[in-house]
Amino acid sequence: VYLETYGCQMNLSDAEIAWAILQKNGYARTKELDEADVILLVTCSVREKAEQTIWNRLRQLKALKARRPRARVPLRIGILGCMAERLKEEILHREKLVDIVAGPDAYRDLPRLLAVAESGQRAANVLLSLDETYADILPVHTSAGGTTAFVSIMRGCDNMCSYCIVPFTRGRERSRPIASILQEVRLLSEQGVKEVTLLGQNVNSFRDTSEVQFQSAAAPALSRGFSTVYKAKPGGLRFAHLLDQVSRIDPEMRIRFTSPHPKDFPDEASVLQLIQERHNICKQLHLPAQSGSTRVLEAMRRGYTREAYLELVQHVREAIPGVSLSSDFIAGFCGETEDDHQQTVSLLREVRYNVGFLFAYSMRQKTRAYHRLQDDVPADIKKRRLEELITVFREEAARANEALVGQSQLVLVEGPSKRSASELCGRNDGNVKVIFPDAETADAAGCEAAARARPGDYVLVKVTSATSQSLRGVLLCRTTLSRAAAC
Repeated sequence: VYLETYGCQMNLSDAEIAWAILQKNGYARTKELDEADVILLVTCSVREKAEQTIWNRLRQLKALKARRPRARVPLRIGILGCMAERLKEEILHREKLVDIVAGPDAYRDLPRLLAVAESGQRAANVLLSLDETYADILPVHTSAGGTTAFVSIMRGCDNMCSYCIVPFTRGRERSRPIASILQEVRLLSEQGVKEVTLLGQNVNSFRDTSEVQFQSAAAPALSRGFSTVYKAKPGGLRFAHLLDQVSRIDPEMRIRFTSPHPKDFPDEASVLQLIQERHNICKQLHLPAQSGSTRVLEAMRRGYTREAYLELVQHVREAIPGVSLSSDFIAGFCGETEDDHQQTVSLLREVRYNVGFLFAYSMRQKTRAYHRLQDDVPADIKKRRLEELITVFREEAARANEALVGQSQLVLVEGPSKRSASELCGRNDGNVKVIFPDAETADAAGCEAAARARPGDYVLVKVTSATSQSLRGVLLCRTTLSRAAAC
């Protein structure tokens, strides 16, 4: 089997789950397309461009299928994930490109679907589940260098933002039992993984109700000035408890999480307190804003005003000094005026994010926007507004990163730089890429001889220059996460 993954980090996690299931059923994995008997694409439906990429790829694979010698096992092609959920009928019938289709909650059924496909029939399972979390399946983690890993803690989303297809392709929110998450993180620690990112569509609404004694907790409050279309549910162990437990497993393992929703960071939030107190929880938060206009935010059903969002940003910066912020923005949403766009520009300038993910709006079927709103911003205006947002984001990110010049940054080494074999790269606590020379360096404690840093090592780097995308610096020494925190 050959696996190819598109889209978000959740899809990387899903690919590992699918591979774990297939491995137990006797499949071997190949990294060579020509060796494969089965090719599985884990797909994304968030934007039209992502789906078009898959259609183009399928045509390439159809040609590969046609060239397969008759003496060999016929090549089977499968579509997994969000696009499978959204477009089952079209995928199965359009140009007869695909043999199997499996939605995000149907990966356990892959061996059966592939067995049906081997008999020459097409097979599909896109049933969404109210309780599938794959809690009993330990994914086979295959990240580059083995230094970082993604751990899925929940599936689905209940927020129903008007632009978003996720509730329709991934279903309703359900959380994994904490015990199964801790088991996976411990295993990763034993394997030498140095950074874990807890994944979910809305991680800070995590709610483990797997045991009776967890049922009595009150429903959590929302951040001040925030609202939601669904009623918060009582009972269950919450995200703060999970974060506390995960961060205790290995003091040398960095913990990140994504994506949270701004509404779930109330003023007394113990999550923010934990980030501030624990040396191995990264001082970095993803606070997806989507727009800087209160009018557009209301149309998006985000549940907050511009003012409430900015008040939350101020609260976060007071609670976690030096915090690195990232965000998502959509350019050209339904009804967005030039004034709305300029308000988003000014929000980018006011907050000054370190990392940003910016996209032009893409209307998706099934969403509230599809049924209730008009996609009335012309494509050329969307493109121009997106380019303006990217320009402003980069200017402000460059200023934020330039403020780090002259400072020492703790960097987790990931491997060689893509542009130069004589340099290494890694990420600092704020998740910004740092590039530095691949040279021998001393150990901070003086206990070990000088040596080159390897993937998985922590090093101190003095920043000498910065751009909007990365930092450059000189290597000071190798160290540990605990030692750096103590200093």
